[in-house]
Amino acid sequence: TVQQRIEALNLAPDIEPAVLGQLIPALDTDTRASIEQVAGDCADLFQRSSSAVEGRNGQLSLHHHGRHRLSDRKLAALTAVHNFHIRRPDGTTAAERFFGRAPPPLFEQLIARMPLPPRPRRRRPPTPKVPYLTPLAA
Repeated sequence: TVQQRIEALNLAPDIEPAVLGQLIPALDTDTRASIEQVAGDCADLFQRSSSAVEGRNGQLSLHHHGRHRLSDRKLAALTAVHNFHIRRPDGTTAAERFFGRAPPPLFEQLIARMPLPPRPRRRRPPTPKVPYLTPLAA
């Protein structure tokens, strides 16, 4: 029964003998629970330390690092790009994973909603240069 339950966990081949040979027979319930708690805390420490360089928090920390403060507009723009444009290797966006369906393409929506830019202003004709030294008639 124990062997079937351990096999059902689909553990790595090098972890399965450790669980069967050391963890299950040698420890009582309280000791095992405390060891599992410490192991979980250690995994959380690693997860937090690596999150500063990966994913959304890593990107924001890089932006904050150079500028010390992002405006609310810039942060909202970066969030929209992260949620709706950046794709994982499996081809999904954060919004797609959250809502369960693909959102409309981000930049096509922006083009449809943004007004066209105004015409550039007309150039003024250059002002004639006034000679500083007037030619003297001889």
